[in-house]
Amino acid sequence: MSTSPNPPRRRLLARGSWPEARVVGDILRTETVGGMVLVVAAALALLYANSPWRETYFDLARFTVGPSALHLDLSLATWAADGLLAIFFFVVGLELKREFVAGDLRDPRTALLPVVAAVGGMIAPALIYVAINASRPETLVGWAIPTATDIAFAVAVLAVIGTSLPSALRMFLLTLAVVDDLLAITVIAVFYTDELSLPALLGALVPLALFGLAVQRGVRSWWLLLPLGAVTWFLVHESGVHATVAGVLLGFTVPVLGRHTVHGVSMAEHFEHRWRPVSTGVAVPIFAFFAAGVSVVDAGGLAETLADSVTLGIIAGLVLGKAIGVLGSTWLVQRFTRAQLSDEVSWWDLLGIAQLAGIGFTVSLLVGELAFGAGTPQDDHVKVGVLVGSLTAALLATVLLRFRNAHYRRIAEIETRDTDRDGIPDVYQEDGRPDDG
Repeated sequence: MSTSPNPPRRRLLARGSWPEARVVGDILRTETVGGMVLVVAAALALLYANSPWRETYFDLARFTVGPSALHLDLSLATWAADGLLAIFFFVVGLELKREFVAGDLRDPRTALLPVVAAVGGMIAPALIYVAINASRPETLVGWAIPTATDIAFAVAVLAVIGTSLPSALRMFLLTLAVVDDLLAITVIAVFYTDELSLPALLGALVPLALFGLAVQRGVRSWWLLLPLGAVTWFLVHESGVHATVAGVLLGFTVPVLGRHTVHGVSMAEHFEHRWRPVSTGVAVPIFAFFAAGVSVVDAGGLAETLADSVTLGIIAGLVLGKAIGVLGSTWLVQRFTRAQLSDEVSWWDLLGIAQLAGIGFTVSLLVGELAFGAGTPQDDHVKVGVLVGSLTAALLATVLLRFRNAHYRRIAEIETRDTDRDGIPDVYQEDGRPDDG
């Protein structure tokens, strides 16, 4: 009696579909430009904050504008953190919904790896930070600072080093970062809300529902949607929950599927194309300009700052914690699902991606301000820790990924070859590919 052959093992990090690869490519091209602007904004902030004119930088950050009657007389730095970053999280909400509703991640088997890797990539840095700060209970509030990933900064690093990552790795990095951002905003809402006004929070559901009803019916008129979004943001801000949560909630209401389209694309894709350049090119760089400026002299000297447990916890969390969390989670998924890595991907590639995930700039700085308060000595140590940790992770990722760049170029040539010139690379039209996953 003949026995049936063993079924092929499922492949992790296999090449996805062409539509998804195309969307991810478009997103990463936009993020590359935004990442460059982000790096320039952070560098300007550091130079300005350590120049002879540094007092004018901090005076500008503290300059207050807005109606006091509505409790919106906020500093420019607060407007950047609470207001502009809401745009960033709106795009995150759109992107995450598209991935899980219409993207390759609608398949739970495909979604499992980046989601578990994102969770592991948050748990391990938090545990390392807590271990280093265990003897200082007053600093434990900063446990979530090294848990975030800044996709714009990470993609900027990829652009600078000139590596050609395979589409599967690019998709994994992008998805991990997006899930990471969603988890981060959840942590902010749950753990960094001091006082909660339930009437204001419930009141925010009304304009949120009206916004959702409008976009579900295909309405895209700015004069209607912007006021509804602004009122939602205001009421969430008044509730005590960080106002950026409103951005994610608004993004979740926009339909990914349905009969209403704009020039042949879904409402979510239309809004994403409109708002991603604003997020990456304006909102995030302005926030970085106000958040990244730290005066080394005022912080007590670089050597003393680097020796502080808050700084050390953040650096270790970003550099070691992210690598341990992402790699360990991937190994666990492989172990318990009995899957195996795609032939085009090695554990060295994953280590490089894990180090890129240790670039935790934007959201890490935001969590640091929420944890310790803007302008405090601990906040200055947070900024130094985030900057040093992110730069160290970027340098390690550069070494690892450049080492494999010849391999990546061979894969990129395969993934871009289009012999029939129909606009779709040949590899995405082949039947029976071993990496269909």
